[in-house]
Amino acid sequence: MTIVTAAKPGAALWNPQAHMPTARAKRLVITGGQGAWLETSTGDRLLDATASLWHANIGHGRERLARAAYDQMVKLETYHTFGRFSNEPALELADRLAEMGPIPGAKVMLTSGGSDSVDLACKLARRHWQLEGRADKKIILSRDGGYHGLHAFGTSVAGLQYNRDGYGTPSLIPETARISTNDIDAVRRSVTELGPDNIAAIIAEPVIGTGGVIGPAEGYLEGLEELCRRHDILLIADEVITGFGRTGRQFASQRWGIRPDLVTMAKGVTSGYAPLGGVLVAPQVADRFFEGADAPMFRHGLTYSGHATACAVALANLDVIEEEQLVERAAWLENVLEKVVAPLTDHELVEEVRAGAGFMAGIHLHDGVVGDSIAEACTDAGVLIRVIHDNTLQICPPFVTTEDELDLIATTIAQALDAYLTRRTTS
Repeated sequence: MTIVTAAKPGAALWNPQAHMPTARAKRLVITGGQGAWLETSTGDRLLDATASLWHANIGHGRERLARAAYDQMVKLETYHTFGRFSNEPALELADRLAEMGPIPGAKVMLTSGGSDSVDLACKLARRHWQLEGRADKKIILSRDGGYHGLHAFGTSVAGLQYNRDGYGTPSLIPETARISTNDIDAVRRSVTELGPDNIAAIIAEPVIGTGGVIGPAEGYLEGLEELCRRHDILLIADEVITGFGRTGRQFASQRWGIRPDLVTMAKGVTSGYAPLGGVLVAPQVADRFFEGADAPMFRHGLTYSGHATACAVALANLDVIEEEQLVERAAWLENVLEKVVAPLTDHELVEEVRAGAGFMAGIHLHDGVVGDSIAEACTDAGVLIRVIHDNTLQICPPFVTTEDELDLIATTIAQALDAYLTRRTTS
């Protein structure tokens, strides 16, 4: 007789970006949240030091956003926006995003998330040059260490090699290349070597997020813009993480005074309460698609582009950010965070502390330090931390986090580092 053993609940779930034997063995189930705090299936309470995946900007458990979703759903859950169709929340949100963004006169294409937005922006950049009659301009450049999601284009322009490996070719989409993370002179040399007439666009996170929380070197972003203008290259600012307040301005492009041709967005537009993203498109790229009977079509779209409920949630989220002055709060908390993590610079296990380029920080640990062990110790102590690229602890709290809670994050990391060092010294 064969005995069938019942699988554990959730055994079928395949977690993204996970070593599944480890993920299943150490699964952490989040069941609730309020403000900057989370609850787990085991009854533990955790301070969310990462704002989930960089997106829980207004904090968890906002009934107002749930009501906005409910009110929209009972009226019209959604209707597609292909062709001549639209819905009221999509129209209202597009106008609002165009008004608040860093591109005057922008048009807005809505997506379901950040990877969708990157895919759209890169396709549109290439389409633009085809319509300009400059068919050789196909290469998309991206920064070493940059992360742009995991669709085909995002994988191809990734500056993290392990996200590019394993698909049988150096790049899923071949016409891509990496440029220096922060050395603008090296970027100029790369553009010269590749040939400006072959380059469609440069895509860059103003502050690299998953690649280790790396702010821009002085003059780097401005140098990218100048280089793009001089050589007829489109500049794509990937603001999926930095958009909607994370750097103390609505968009990081505004903080550093650059004017991109396209801006990708997601995460903070809804604070994660619904999946939504979009791309702001400058008039010099968008206008030809809007003018004249012979205007070309951009044959791109998603079933949930302009999803009515997601757009209604986004509008409510933007209202909360504005009414509670959370962008200004993020700017103030940036300074507090930079101050409380500064002492970690002197810790024996720390290579570098990166802070001061927005309300986020990265604690880069020395090689040989098991970052996952430090992160798990912090989580066990009540502060949810995770490890990102280059053995870096990510700190990116909700905008509603208090000064005392920021101090708790830094203190908990210091204690975890001390305990790890003691174990290593005595073992």
